[in-house]
Amino acid sequence: MLLTALRWVALVAFIVLTVCGNVLVCLSVATSRRLHQISSCFILSLAVTDLLLGLLVMPLSAMLELRNGRWPLGGVFCNIYISLDIMLCSASILNLLAISVDRYLAISDPLCYPRRVTPRRVAITLTGIWTCSLAVSFGSINLGWNTPDFRVQNLDWNMWDEGEEGRTCRYEWNNNYVLLKAFCIFYLPLLVMCGMYHRIFCVARAQVRRIRATTPSFAQAAKAAATAREHKATVTLAAVLGAFIVCWFPYFTYFTYMGVWGRTHPNKLTHSIVLWLGYLNSALNPILYPALNRDFRRACGQLLCSRSCRQREFPPSKGNTLKSI
Repeated sequence: MLLTALRWVALVAFIVLTVCGNVLVCLSVATSRRLHQISSCFILSLAVTDLLLGLLVMPLSAMLELRNGRWPLGGVFCNIYISLDIMLCSASILNLLAISVDRYLAISDPLCYPRRVTPRRVAITLTGIWTCSLAVSFGSINLGWNTPDFRVQNLDWNMWDEGEEGRTCRYEWNNNYVLLKAFCIFYLPLLVMCGMYHRIFCVARAQVRRIRATTPSFAQAAKAAATAREHKATVTLAAVLGAFIVCWFPYFTYFTYMGVWGRTHPNKLTHSIVLWLGYLNSALNPILYPALNRDFRRACGQLLCSRSCRQREFPPSKGNTLKSI
């Protein structure tokens, strides 16, 4: 009983943190004029993706955790749940990839950035992200591409079958599908992100060196500021890329291992750990990406303290106490 209660509290807190953090990012983009930029579209898309994951998928995953994997809603809803899970996780990863490319273009050549990153190209990129995510989720599952016999999974049972409490909502796969999905959705984006962030770091370091070369030897304050910027860039890139690797690498490595060796019944504890570790990236994204941006920090701070600040600036008068209540 105590263990179940602790698990319930931890899962609810995790879901609330994910939802609230991404809602705050969406509101920040909507209310701050400084964030009405093309580059904010990718962060907004990422926040919406992680928000939908927290609202539509994580509660069902938590239900499976608390019910020891038993699924009471039938095969059709099981396929919808699995498809939503794959679609939103894939879209989240692809949005992270788009953010890394966008930041590289902005830092490597700021003067050409407005010509390269146009609203039309951003719209095409976002459309491609969601189209690809739909194809590897709803498309593959409803066409049976993921199963060994190429039949649509989980259609042999429904909510009114006898013994439904004992059925589990499983994601079936074959070797080719596992390798293709893992490579296209994780390993290839990971390689591109590593390349992009490496180039960003190299460009930032080169800019710092140019600043140091043009700074007189007696200007110690400028050198200290340049060193601080270089250190901050290193820490920022390490945090962003490190969080992505730590959260998703175990899941896709385990997923690939299970598919290659033909194991269709994963260990429940191991599967739960790697799955929720991947979900953790959706809770960290509102912290790592927007919080490392000064405009986002300012917009989030204004949203969080707006009501308390108004109350301090305009306290209710004694004569209007009942009216204010």
